[in-house]
Amino acid sequence: MERCGWAGSEQIYKDYHDTEWGVPEYDSRALWEKLILDGFQAGLSWITILKKRDNFRAAFEGFDPDVIAGWGDDEVARLLQNEGIIRHRGKIEATINNARAWQSVEQRIGFDRFMWNYVGGTPIQNAWPSLAEVPPKTALSEQISKDLKKEGFKFCGPTIVYAWMQACGLINDHLVSCPQHPTCRALARQG
Repeated sequence: MERCGWAGSEQIYKDYHDTEWGVPEYDSRALWEKLILDGFQAGLSWITILKKRDNFRAAFEGFDPDVIAGWGDDEVARLLQNEGIIRHRGKIEATINNARAWQSVEQRIGFDRFMWNYVGGTPIQNAWPSLAEVPPKTALSEQISKDLKKEGFKFCGPTIVYAWMQACGLINDHLVSCPQHPTCRALARQG
């Protein structure tokens, strides 16, 4: 069995594939962090974000949405000077906005429950034989994107949402030839 071809040859990428990608994530804050990082990836490669992830975590106070929700222009200006992250004003401002949106959803229902309800609490188990067959988005990611936008989230289009669903294990999109496919399947909670 061979790991999914997108994991490439860099050890950081292989480790991410083997230990994180597709593993069901049930923690509300961690789900939010991954959504933010997928938003920062828009227009870039994931390896770029992965290599800067520790810098992002430091710059964004461990991705604590309760801290970030209180930020304003001073923090945006500070982050725009931070060479260790992606310095994109729109994405930085969206992160602050999304922290506030997260707080609202978290208080009302729980961000984790809000997201996992889309798949009935159990990851979708796909069985793709090749990367060429894996879609960039689905009707479900389009619906989630629309619903997140209704909740006030930004930088959460259907392609970003689909990548996030894959990363967080709401969908098991490891290829059937990958050793992580059965591993992630076994980690799934049932409902």
